[in-house]
Amino acid sequence: MSAYIDTSALAKCYIREPRSLDVLDWADAQDEVVTSPLTLVEFRCVLARRRRAQQIDPPLERVALAEFDRDVQAHSWRIQHDAPNLFLEARQLIDLIPELPLRALDALHLAYARHFGATSFATADKHQAEAAKALGLPVAIFY
Repeated sequence: MSAYIDTSALAKCYIREPRSLDVLDWADAQDEVVTSPLTLVEFRCVLARRRRAQQIDPPLERVALAEFDRDVQAHSWRIQHDAPNLFLEARQLIDLIPELPLRALDALHLAYARHFGATSFATADKHQAEAAKALGLPVAIFY
């Protein structure tokens, strides 16, 4: 079975910050780690946002993106495509847990994880973790 990693946790593998080593250890302990195609875009946005905020410099941004792209090509992170009706599933999750502030991309990550039967859901986002728990997913928290 596969574990699922969202962008907030995955970013810690490329940008040194609190809990980075914990995420790497978690990923190494999994048989397979999958993520959605959303991560390709979200991770790029994370790097650009941190560069604009001067949290990372342009050379680190380029290195982190190149490392991520190499890892995707090497299937270190399996990008899970082919999920028919995924947007409908994500929409339904919002109705399943109406008391939680589930954002659109977070709902899509959760829908991917549920759709593909993830055995664990890794996140560094508190709201995402709460939503995953409410949906019955085992959660690895990295915040």
